[in-house]
Amino acid sequence: MKEKCYITTPIYYASGNVQLGNCYTTIACCSFARFQRLMNRDTFYLTGMDEHGQKIEEAAKKAGFAPLDYVNQIAKNTKELWHNLQISYDDFIQTSETRHTVIVQKIFEKLLEKGDIYLGSYEGDYCVSCESFFTKTQLGEGGTCPDCGKPTRVVSEESYFLRLSKYEQRLLDFIEANPDFIQPETRKNEVVSFIKGGLEDLCVSRTSFKWGVEVKSNPRHVIYVWIDALMNYLTALGYESDNDELYQKYWLNDSKVYHVVGKDILRFHAVYWPILLMALEVPVNFKLIVHGWLLARDGKMSKSRGNAVYPMDMVNRYGLDPVRYYLAKELPLGNDGIFSYERFVERYNNDLANDLGNLLSRSISMINKYFGGSLVGEKVKTPYCDDLERVMNESLKAYIANMEKFELQNACSNIWEMIGRANKYIDETTPWILAKDESKHAELRSVMYHLAETLRFASTMVYPFLVETTPKINEALGLVETSLLTDLTFGYEYKNNVASSITPLFKRCDLKEELEYFENLNKPAVQEEVVNYISIEDFDKVELKVGLVLSCQKHPNADKLLVSQVKIGENVRQIVSGIAKYYSPEDMVGKKVVVVTNLKEAKIRGVESYGMLLCAKDDKDLELLEVKTLSEGTSIH
Repeated sequence: MKEKCYITTPIYYASGNVQLGNCYTTIACCSFARFQRLMNRDTFYLTGMDEHGQKIEEAAKKAGFAPLDYVNQIAKNTKELWHNLQISYDDFIQTSETRHTVIVQKIFEKLLEKGDIYLGSYEGDYCVSCESFFTKTQLGEGGTCPDCGKPTRVVSEESYFLRLSKYEQRLLDFIEANPDFIQPETRKNEVVSFIKGGLEDLCVSRTSFKWGVEVKSNPRHVIYVWIDALMNYLTALGYESDNDELYQKYWLNDSKVYHVVGKDILRFHAVYWPILLMALEVPVNFKLIVHGWLLARDGKMSKSRGNAVYPMDMVNRYGLDPVRYYLAKELPLGNDGIFSYERFVERYNNDLANDLGNLLSRSISMINKYFGGSLVGEKVKTPYCDDLERVMNESLKAYIANMEKFELQNACSNIWEMIGRANKYIDETTPWILAKDESKHAELRSVMYHLAETLRFASTMVYPFLVETTPKINEALGLVETSLLTDLTFGYEYKNNVASSITPLFKRCDLKEELEYFENLNKPAVQEEVVNYISIEDFDKVELKVGLVLSCQKHPNADKLLVSQVKIGENVRQIVSGIAKYYSPEDMVGKKVVVVTNLKEAKIRGVESYGMLLCAKDDKDLELLEVKTLSEGTSIH
C-alpha cells in the first residue's frame, strides 16, 4: 500500500492580484507535492481562498460588488494564475462554498454545546487588515497593529470566546513530545515562548459586519474569520460531512500532513489551530513548516509600496521554469530571501543556461557526433567514471533527505553539485581527444553513457522545480517517461537513440538589457495633463471629515514632517504632513482639522500615512483648515 501525504498552503486572503512574494508558498508546495509523487506516495495537495471578514466586505463595497461576486472573481483570477504557473493542486477551496460554511457552523455549535466556546463581551483594539484583536501591551506606537503597522480600531461588542487557556498546558506538552511539530526550531521556540506568556481566551465572533459564516444559534454573530479559515484543512477533506472518505484517508490512518505557512501567520497555525483540533477531539496530525518572506531590496513586497513583482511579468519574459527555480533556490527555510533582478539573471545564466543547458547540449551533440546518437555498445570505464557515479548517488541521497525536510534550497544545491561534477568530468575525460584514438572508443562510449545517466538523474531530480524542462531532457535522451525517485539507479539500458538535434534549454541574457527592460516595465504610467475644471461627481469622490489631533511628534527621518495621530469618529489614523516649519508638535494637539480620509495609504520617509490634512498656503505662510464646533468624524460636504 502506498504511503499517503496531504500538503496544504494557507488559503490566501481574497484581496487582489497575487505578486511574486505571495505565490512563493504555492509554488514551493507544488514542488514538494511533485517530489512526493516521485517518491510514489499517494499525495493530495490543497490550496484555496479565505473569503470572509470585514476587510473583504469593505473592499467589495468600495469596488461596487456584492461580496460573493467580488471573491468569486478573485478566485477565478487566482486559479488562472495557478494554471499558468502549472500548480499541481488537487483541490481549490473557497470559504464561501456551502461544503465549507455548513461544517464551520456545525463545529461552532458542537464546541458551544461542549462549553469550549462561551458567550461574553469584548472591548479591544482591532486590526481590520489582520482580522485580529490586540492588547494594549501588544500594540505598536500610536495604537498601531504590531503585525502590519496599520492603525487599529477600538471595538466593543458582545462576542463568543474559545477557551484557549483550557488547552495551554496540553499544547505545551504536545510540542515537547513532538519536537519536529514546528519547523524550523527557531519558530518552535517563538511559539513556546508565546504560550508560556499565558493564553487569553480568543474572541471568535463579530457583530459589527455581516460578510461571514453566521452562528446558527445566534445569527447576529458571524464566526471569527481565522476559525472559519483554519477549518478549510478539514472541510476540504469532507470532515463531518456525509462523504468523509478523504478525511479518513489523508488526515487519519498514518497519512503525513504538512501545513506550509509564512512566518506572519505562525501564531494562528501553531496555537489556535491545534487547540481547535484538541477541542474537537481531532488528532493533531500535522507538521507545521514555516518559511520567511521573499523581500524586495527595500522591504516586503506590496503594491502600495510600488515594489511588487508580478509572476506573469517574469514568466512572459523568461519562461515558467526559471521563475520556479529561482524561488526554490533563493529562500532558505525559516529565513527571508531577497529578490533582485540582478540575482535572478545571474541564476538564469549561470545555473540554467550555462550549467544545465550546456551540459545537455554538449552531451547530445557529442553522442550524435561520435556514435550516431546511440548509447548501446561496449563500455570501458575511465579513471574518472567511479567518482562521477559516487557523486550522482550521494547527490540523489542528499537531495531526497533535504526534500523530505522541505529544504528546497539545499535540494537544488544537491542537483547542481552533480551537474557541476558532470561538466568537470567532460574536461577531465576530454572526449574530443578520445575520439581521435580508435582504441579509446569503448572509453569514449562510457563517457557518453555517464553523461546521459547524469542527465537522466538530473531530469528526474529537477522535475519538482523545472516542470517544462524535464520533458525536454527526456525527449533529448530518447526517454519515454520520467523515472520515479524510488527507481532511480545508475545503469539504465537505453533502447532509443538520443535526439538528432535540440533547441537550447535556456538562452543567455544580457544583464544590462534585462535591467533596462524591468526598469521600463516598472515605471509609472505617464500622467494625463491635469484639467483645471472638475465636475460635482469628481468632487464627491473626495471624502472629507473632521479629525481631532490626539498626539503629534516629529518624523524620525525628516525635519520638515510631523506625524499626527488623528481621531476620526471611532477610528484613529496616523497622518504624515509636511508642516513642521509652521507648527510644532505641541501646537497640533487638540486641533480639529479637515482630513481627506479616502486617500490611498502611502509610506513617507519610512512612516505609513493614512490620509491628508488640508491647509491653505501662500508664498509666505501656511495654515491648517480648522473646525470649531463640529465633532470629530463629521463629514464635510
